[in-house]
Amino acid sequence: MHTSKLRTVILLLVVLCLSSVDVGVVAKQKKKKQAPRGTPVLWERPTDISSRDLFLGPGGASMRPDLRRITFLKEEKGGYSKKYRVRDGSGREWVVKIGKEAQSETSAIRLLWGLGYQTEVNYLVPRVTIPGKGTFTNVRFEARPEQWDRVGEWKWKKNPFVGTPEYQGLKIMMAMINNWDLKDSNNVIIQVGNDGDAELRYIISDLGATFGHASTTPLFWRLTRSRNNPSKYAKTKFFEKVKGDRVVLHFGGKNRGLMKDISVVDAQWLSSWLSKLSDQQLRDAFRAANYRPDQINMLTRAVRERSNELLNLRRAEQIGLR
Repeated sequence: MHTSKLRTVILLLVVLCLSSVDVGVVAKQKKKKQAPRGTPVLWERPTDISSRDLFLGPGGASMRPDLRRITFLKEEKGGYSKKYRVRDGSGREWVVKIGKEAQSETSAIRLLWGLGYQTEVNYLVPRVTIPGKGTFTNVRFEARPEQWDRVGEWKWKKNPFVGTPEYQGLKIMMAMINNWDLKDSNNVIIQVGNDGDAELRYIISDLGATFGHASTTPLFWRLTRSRNNPSKYAKTKFFEKVKGDRVVLHFGGKNRGLMKDISVVDAQWLSSWLSKLSDQQLRDAFRAANYRPDQINMLTRAVRERSNELLNLRRAEQIGLR
């Protein structure tokens, strides 16, 4: 009888062990996310670029946060800036960014969106109180629409757009706005729509490290880098020279190797779109971030000068001077 009971106990233990293994396998399988399905989109041709409202940006007037009531939900971890997730008076959720990056990111989004690139939807709120956290000035509100599914990050060196004009143009724009923080973890793929006709929007989600300065000397760029510093940005060089059919840009920061294959044709493509943005649209992009009037003028002038440097390459090519 004793032997029989022992055998029964052993059998039960074996069954339990096998069951736990099966459960573990199933759990691991569930954790594996299926590859997102849809049409990859980085850039869409603007139908009328001159009419784009760079003050309100990609969300327009309809998506502006309702500040009548703000509810704190949780703190968002990671990154340079303090971030909180909140719900506004209309029930929409937002990730608010507090600190130095809020202004620069708001303007960067508007410039990219104005040119046709896929972007986040954000707004700069000059002053807001978050219950339990405090009152803050110049706060970036970034939308988290329910129909937008953030399905992963994309890589600068490996994505569906490598070598295309729009991808090359995006890299030039990163040099133009001095985004020295070019790392994959700042990029996100957002799935919008059903699997059958979904869009996979390739977006740079974190553009806070812009409109400042970073040295092009590898040993010193970490010491000299700055963000949201209009005066330093305006003094930073952008275009260096044309070497053969390549354009050499003055860029310091992470992934600087991305800038080594920029051609004159790439610069021409981007300049053809940049030239369609008026000075007032550029001003609106910085006005939306609550910069001072003198800073708005400084930043607008700097972006226009950089745009003209690319445009002059195009004109030189056309009249055979290069």
